Amino acid sequence: MRKAKVILILIILFCIIYFLQTNFFSWFNIGGIMPNLFVILVLFIGLFVGNKVGGILGIIFGIVLDLTIGHYVGVSSVFLALIGLLGEYFDKNFSKDSRATIIIMSAGSTVIYELGIYVSKILIMGVNAEFLTFTLTVLVEILFNVLLIIIIYPLMKKLGYYIEDAFKGKKILTRYF
Repeated sequence: MRKAKVILILIILFCIIYFLQTNFFSWFNIGGIMPNLFVILVLFIGLFVGNKVGGILGIIFGIVLDLTIGHYVGVSSVFLALIGLLGEYFDKNFSKDSRATIIIMSAGSTVIYELGIYVSKILIMGVNAEFLTFTLTVLVEILFNVLLIIIIYPLMKKLGYYIEDAFKGKKILTRYF
């Protein structure tokens, strides 16, 4: 019952983030570049819930994004699932208690996601490769994501440990021994 409540919270959180991404940040951008809140959400799910749920929700959220925003169905879902799976790796090898670590994880995840989407656009759609524009876009997006993480980190940490407790239980000491 508690896991179903947490999944419902994550779906509501996705809807809120979807609204922010499509409406609020379409007005608040720099040169048309917006933060990618979905990368932060799926990384958050992968870190605190685990790679199975992070990967599955990454696929589902990616399909929803591709159907509503994207051009090809499945491209975003593949890379969001990869970020969800990567979250479990980060959880096992790095600390979630450090804001700097979360910022570095988010920056790396943003680069992986955007690079994957960019390469897919080049291969599938035949878009011309403009590396300077791509690099500038990724740097501004990373800056946006980092600023948002700095602002929402306390809430993210509190909600994350609640969700982690619901899915993994209190296995803090067994993780290290």
